[in-house]
Amino acid sequence: MNAFDFMRAGAAAKKNAPTADPSSIQPPAALPWIEKYRPKSIESVQGQEGTTKILAKALNRADLPHMLFYGPPGTGKTSTILALARDLFGPELMKTRVLELNASDERGISVVREKIKNFAKISISPAHHEADSMTQDAQSALRRIMENYSKITRFCLICNYVTRKFRFKPLSVTGTRSKLAEISTLESIKISPEVLDSLISISAGDLRRSITFLQSASKLSDTNEILEHDIQEIGGIVPPKLMGRLLESTGIEVRNQAGAGGDEDVEMSDVDLKKGRQKTSFEKVQDVAESVLREGYSAVQIINQLHDLILLDPLIPSKPKALISVALGEADKCLNDGADEGLQVLAVCLKISKAVSQS
Repeated sequence: MNAFDFMRAGAAAKKNAPTADPSSIQPPAALPWIEKYRPKSIESVQGQEGTTKILAKALNRADLPHMLFYGPPGTGKTSTILALARDLFGPELMKTRVLELNASDERGISVVREKIKNFAKISISPAHHEADSMTQDAQSALRRIMENYSKITRFCLICNYVTRKFRFKPLSVTGTRSKLAEISTLESIKISPEVLDSLISISAGDLRRSITFLQSASKLSDTNEILEHDIQEIGGIVPPKLMGRLLESTGIEVRNQAGAGGDEDVEMSDVDLKKGRQKTSFEKVQDVAESVLREGYSAVQIINQLHDLILLDPLIPSKPKALISVALGEADKCLNDGADEGLQVLAVCLKISKAVSQS
């Protein structure tokens, strides 16, 4: 019996041991749902059937290799390796047999020499998070440790950029909707299919973010029913009414705006709008852009919503769309480089106004 067979036998015995009545155990009220509903076994991981099937076979054959997981955030990389460790060691033993490090904070060679090397001598399965952020010296030192202790230790490196498999693909809308609906039922939350689709769209395929938004919205709502306004508020989405006024200031006509979003508390005063009609184009755009930013919405979110509203509108000609695309891309880069949010939003709006006026 090798080390992995021994550990799996111990895990099976631990699972068969008598345990306390689950109904008598009250989970902490403040426990994040992403932890509460994290998959407990490799079979319960959703949306990564190919990867989980390979890992399950490797586990059954007691032939588990070193692994590198990569993929977008919220697709189940960390959950998969933790579920694999739970299947291998059992829920109790894995607490002492798994070392999880975040390379964003602990990526130097000293961490490899001290924490990982000492742990690898006595344990079986550490997991390293965002391993692509490690320094070159740290990666070289880690490689030697992986070679020296490969008989008793298995490493799983989790990163955002690909050099080798396993690849974690973005979760499907169907799988994400199924998981969120399951959590809503278990938490006695009322949420309509339309609001659920809005939550998935706002989260951009990140299941972890979707679950976090769902939990936050449940605390925000006075009732058990979650409305689309709650999801937009949690996700920092600019209300349609504000986005409509921003677009109108650039010369784009907004259709069917009346009553959009139902956010009467965030609308700008009619007096300011009437004054704006008498000002120059620049002053009108500046007034509305500053008003939107004063509501606390991020420039990145404003630009993302401008992208969806303008570039996906079939009534706007192709040439203005091309010019606006360049403006949005330049603003996004500048914001990532640390540019002033107010200036970038104003610059984008003025370029949109210019592109529309020339069409």
